[in-house]
Amino acid sequence: MSIKCKVKSIQQLACNTFQILLHPESPVEFKAGQYLMVEMGEKDKRPFSIASSPCRHQGELELHIGAFEHNHYAIEVVEKMKRAQIDNGDVIVDAPHGEAWIRENSDHPLLLIAGGTGFSYVRSILDHCISQNKSNPIYLYWGAKNQKQLYAIEELHNIAEAHSNVHFIPVIEEKDAQWAGKVGNVLQAICEDFDTLAGYDIYIAGRFEMAGAAREMFTQNKQANSDCMYADAFAFI
Repeated sequence: MSIKCKVKSIQQLACNTFQILLHPESPVEFKAGQYLMVEMGEKDKRPFSIASSPCRHQGELELHIGAFEHNHYAIEVVEKMKRAQIDNGDVIVDAPHGEAWIRENSDHPLLLIAGGTGFSYVRSILDHCISQNKSNPIYLYWGAKNQKQLYAIEELHNIAEAHSNVHFIPVIEEKDAQWAGKVGNVLQAICEDFDTLAGYDIYIAGRFEMAGAAREMFTQNKQANSDCMYADAFAFI
């Protein structure tokens, strides 16, 4: 369904990463973990995860867009949003989409995996679980190139401190002198931390190759059930 939206705010979260709040002209019903398509042209629709959760988005749709250098696909969307905000114009989105939404009736422990701005996907799921007072153990692994790209690290540490069932594990590829956490590949870090992933519901957001590698690695080496693994990338690989 196509919906007209106003751009309420644009905030820079990290270098070349932007939080964009859209206010739709009519409420959008969606499930935590779904995505929307920003309409750039008649045949040009670009997908972005909805970072807000359906229970607490207050009518707004939140996006986190990583508009890194040479990523014209995302840069053009951010520029479109900026122009619409200045001109008080409309941005049209098509929503909701995606099958990798939270299975709320499951009592399995959750493993949420994000690479880069794929965090927006798991953020929606995490916030929804907290708001619904779910007691399932939740393990959130967020992988990024460096510490600066973990733009919500303080928020997540605070959430983990406030909720005993939430465990947050950040992983960076490039260690600096101030970093005391895990370094390396986020999937490898998970393999090192878990003897088995049998009985887990696993939600993955990141590049297609990361999602594919996770499915292969976890099902073959960690007893994960492929029917309990969810990623929109699986529809394309």
